[in-house]
Amino acid sequence: MENINTSDDIALSLSNIHFSYHSPLGEIKALENITFSLKKGEFLAIVGPSGCGKSTLLNIISGLLEPEIGKIAVFGTNSKTSSDASVIGYMLQHDHLFEWRTIYENVTLGLEIRHEFSEENKERVLQLLDNYGLSSFIHKRPSELSGGMKQRAALIRTLALNPQILLLDEPFSALDYQTRLMVSSDIGKIIRQSNKTAILVTHNLSEAISMADRVLVFSKRPSTIRKEFPIKLTITDDSLLAYRNAPEFQSYFNEIWEVLIHES
Repeated sequence: MENINTSDDIALSLSNIHFSYHSPLGEIKALENITFSLKKGEFLAIVGPSGCGKSTLLNIISGLLEPEIGKIAVFGTNSKTSSDASVIGYMLQHDHLFEWRTIYENVTLGLEIRHEFSEENKERVLQLLDNYGLSSFIHKRPSELSGGMKQRAALIRTLALNPQILLLDEPFSALDYQTRLMVSSDIGKIIRQSNKTAILVTHNLSEAISMADRVLVFSKRPSTIRKEFPIKLTITDDSLLAYRNAPEFQSYFNEIWEVLIHES
């Protein structure tokens, strides 16, 4: 087995991760020999065919699933699974806001469950709501917000616990195209401004290239890392929408697409 990377600048390391689903009908291999490291403050995107195990990997990193083989190190701590939930925040495809709670009650739910509803944490949440345009909606119900606003509320709920690593599982997939562009740009800025380490799973190549420092392309199931693309866009405008006009953008898109079509 490859040695796991636990150097000081590494937030997350995975070494030789294997996972299969088992049922009375047999075994379905999902992941084989997934090995990579993520630096502190780095934004990683993962793309690949549908059903190749991208979300399964996020479930393993979050501790919801345990790999059959392999090791995970979170900030240098070796384990078979990343068990400290306070270190990792997980944002899912849908906002999962509760209609019977106000927006403020929704975004503070994690603090309430963990008995960390201190004045300091309350103030931080109020500041996040103010920073991202939701301070005037704290007493509203989720049905009174637009899709983009609900996704921002879901991110604030994730950030409220101050996790050091963010896992984003296609968080914009339920939005229409225009809203998706705006919200992905907003959330990308929020993550970078807070200097969080993040992993984004997406089927949208433009999203992956414009948001990430590095893109991993997964093969079809059982999934392996097919290829890695470090992303460097030479554009001065610090905007995800502007990044799509960078001279390198189309070249990255074409190269990643070429890899993906052979995995379909």
